[in-house]
Amino acid sequence: MIVRGLRTIYNQKSINYLSESRMSDPLSEVIALLRPKAVFSKIISGAGKWGVCYSAFEKPSFCTVLEGSCLLMVEGQEAITLEAGDFVLMPATPGFTLCGSEPVTPQPIDPKAMTSPGDEIRHGRADGKPDVRMLGGHFVFDSPDVSLLVALLPVLLHVRGVERLAVLVRLVRDECLAQRPGRELVLSRLVEVLLVEALRSMADEHAPVGLLRGLADTKLAAAMRLMHSDPARAWTVKALARHAALSRSAFFERFTRAVGQPPMEYLLAWRMALAKDLLRDNNVAIATVAERVGYGSASTFSTAFSRHVGQPPGRYARLL
Repeated sequence: MIVRGLRTIYNQKSINYLSESRMSDPLSEVIALLRPKAVFSKIISGAGKWGVCYSAFEKPSFCTVLEGSCLLMVEGQEAITLEAGDFVLMPATPGFTLCGSEPVTPQPIDPKAMTSPGDEIRHGRADGKPDVRMLGGHFVFDSPDVSLLVALLPVLLHVRGVERLAVLVRLVRDECLAQRPGRELVLSRLVEVLLVEALRSMADEHAPVGLLRGLADTKLAAAMRLMHSDPARAWTVKALARHAALSRSAFFERFTRAVGQPPMEYLLAWRMALAKDLLRDNNVAIATVAERVGYGSASTFSTAFSRHVGQPPGRYARLL
């Protein structure tokens, strides 16, 4: 079923593109480095007069609305009405409120007190047809640098009318409920595709400041692909601006405004994220890590890593 479902989402050419472009596509690289793993999914429904207030969860969460509608209010974001077919993704779930159409004092809920995946959570009136029914869940990022990478992503993604996302969420749920061989591998791949599909659907000029806004700008995207494809190169703002066909000052201002940080800070953050990932492998020498992320010596890299991370790379690796 998984294979048949995936074929309805991507043809073979698209699948090949995702695998072949991982080393030159910043979005794919960020998601790969986050190492997503699906861990939980559930059905949520509400009827009558209802409202629930979830405390901050911090793990990435998602849902697709199967039928009906409800109101979603996320801390720091404008309230939105969710309708059938809508998809929502929150990479680091803050506190949020879900409620029906009637005014009500929301009931506080601890999202960490999860029920088993097979249970349906019902809010409001217990009997009768629900006003809204959603399929949602959460997963974890198995990355040593989650906060840095998640900071590049929007707080809230709300996508309407993309059936592929709804299909992917249903495939995730089916696999969560089954105990078939290879379950964890299938789930991790499904969630990777889910993230790629959700994020690239918002990669336009209206995307929030961060990675998606930068990639929506063709000139900035060209420079970002270079930084990701060859992080060891001694990049300068002038060189990147030349590849982006912009003046140095125009590139610096445009990059900072779109991505939320200057080009060299973005490059440093990406190099450190790669370094952390490489240090997970105790068989990789610090000098090798230094070379791969653009430092001429282990000592220079150690100084930069210690300044950025707060501890030398050797100690960081031992504590993993």
